[in-house]
Amino acid sequence: MPARQDGGALRGGAPRAVWLSGECDPRTVSARSAAADLVKEERPPHLVWHPGSGDVVQLVPVTRAARLLGPPVGREGRVCVQIMVVGQSRIPFTGSLLVGVEAIVAWLEAWGVARRWPAGPPLPSPQSYHALRSRRDWALGGHFGGSQVPLADRPDPGGIDIRRITGPDTPVAPIPVPRAPIPGAADAPLLLARPSRAPDPVRTDPVRADPVRADPVRADPRADPRPEPAEAPARPARTAPLPGVPSNPDHPPPQGDPVPVGSSALSN
Repeated sequence: MPARQDGGALRGGAPRAVWLSGECDPRTVSARSAAADLVKEERPPHLVWHPGSGDVVQLVPVTRAARLLGPPVGREGRVCVQIMVVGQSRIPFTGSLLVGVEAIVAWLEAWGVARRWPAGPPLPSPQSYHALRSRRDWALGGHFGGSQVPLADRPDPGGIDIRRITGPDTPVAPIPVPRAPIPGAADAPLLLARPSRAPDPVRTDPVRADPVRADPVRADPRADPRPEPAEAPARPARTAPLPGVPSNPDHPPPQGDPVPVGSSALSN
């Protein structure tokens, strides 16, 4: 069932394969019916595979670009094989039968697609909408999920078990090369002693020299800083009696009760 139109010529690069899911129930949909729907929508992949029955339908030659992934990523690579799996992203297809998967992977390997997943296992749906989609991983070639393709907004194929597809010994990511040991690092102590710290100098005010601040014992701020005057000598006590009133024969001193002075006395 070849498609009438493909995605054009490939532009070269590392060979790769992209696994996608058709968001259809594999219990009721066959590979041929899913392929017919994709041809009507003018979105044909290279292969349509039913993992339960093992049926495979090829729609586009492997030397041409398919149309399920949009440009420009669908045309990148010497081969960029787009495989539509009859299944759903919320139910990973690796959890059931995988009839014919080894034949498909061997066919991809013959076209130069290495058995590796540079971006690691695809994320489950809906977390796969926020996948990294790194251009650096994409440039290495190998196997990818649709959610790991740069510029693609797809959640499929979900959290699949990649080792069930490419084998139990397939490396997920390249193993980093260990660094060379540093000379003399074995004799160096693991913990370094903390250097001693000199005490902080005493800060003084360069503008105003306050004797109260300089004194370690702070004086009472209510105290008067001026010196107190010397006490005056005490006056001697007066011991001499007061002089008596001189007697006058014309005005004898009053005797008896005093005479009141007021308005009643001045009335006569």
